[in-house]
Amino acid sequence: MPGGGRWPDPAASGWVTGMGAAKVVVCSVCALVVGAAAGAGSMVLARRNNEPVAAVNTPVATAKVTRTDLVSRTDEDGTLGFKNVYTISGPATGVITWLPDEGDVIKRGKPVYQVNGVLVPLFYGTTPFWRTLKYGVDDGADVEILERNLEALGYGDDLTVDEEFDSETTAAVEEWQEDLGVSETGVFKPSSVVLKPGGIRVSEVEADLGDTARGPLLQANDGVRQVTVAMPVADQDLAKIGGKVRVKLPGGVTTTGKITSIGTTATAGSDSSGNKAQTGQAAETATVPVYITLDKPRVAGKLDGAPVTVGFTSATRKGVLTVPVSALLANSDGTYAVAAVDGGRHWTIPVKLGVFADSQVEVSGSGLAPGMKVEVPKA
Repeated sequence: MPGGGRWPDPAASGWVTGMGAAKVVVCSVCALVVGAAAGAGSMVLARRNNEPVAAVNTPVATAKVTRTDLVSRTDEDGTLGFKNVYTISGPATGVITWLPDEGDVIKRGKPVYQVNGVLVPLFYGTTPFWRTLKYGVDDGADVEILERNLEALGYGDDLTVDEEFDSETTAAVEEWQEDLGVSETGVFKPSSVVLKPGGIRVSEVEADLGDTARGPLLQANDGVRQVTVAMPVADQDLAKIGGKVRVKLPGGVTTTGKITSIGTTATAGSDSSGNKAQTGQAAETATVPVYITLDKPRVAGKLDGAPVTVGFTSATRKGVLTVPVSALLANSDGTYAVAAVDGGRHWTIPVKLGVFADSQVEVSGSGLAPGMKVEVPKA
């Protein structure tokens, strides 16, 4: 190539005609490509059709034209947290004599806190204990919850799990009370346990030893990772239950997740300063909550809460030809081309653009083929 430059002779390539000084301009995709995905973060080379191309000493490299499925995404801000969070409060009276540590995982039968030297264990259930349970009490769902927990912990060989508090239930309660180190009355009081749907993880300890056991003692969660996105109502069609999303975590870690539920109540959004939208703007900025579970929760590490970016699929193109966005050559008339390379031979191919995604762009044009090499700026 004359002058050791990048580009072939324009008359031989048919790229441009006319005489004058050559110019190669670097510009942003977002400024040149209408409809390009926001945040593509790549650059394209622009040229003038009415000028010849002289030698350009910009170092270049090559990339292959590939045939693949291209997925375009719309990014939304989200928050990494847990599916269920709990505030655990103590009984009305007593003194706190033991508390767990932040990060402790507590399962059924294990202590959540201690009051006046008596441990208060965790039981599983969704129906609250609302009354004292003892022999002869009216049948109820709370009796069944008590019996189910006692059976799971190995108490009551003859215990039948139902809604009746009978003599076998009394015996099971007495066995449990003996191991707990309290009076074996066979009478169960709601304050003797903490009831949650499953195991919990302590996220914050709010009380101190010696404090009165009244009010909030602990903050806890169910340990199930969940991402919550306040989705603009205008974009809610991108969220489908069961749909796959991409989640970018703090530190540059990227993982995948699945949409598990979508709220049905919209709330007013915020303005650019984070303040609640003013009257007349509320409808335009309204959002609905979208809840996402991570496919690999462990990648989130020990974070209890963190900002994340969630990519929702906005378009999918199957089996299309793609090149890096940086391979595009932008013409002054708004059209595009790529510079093909085959050994020492260089020529340009006009292309039409499709979907942009992850620094790749869908292209089509006569002469394009998978495996063909095109020029890109050297990093």
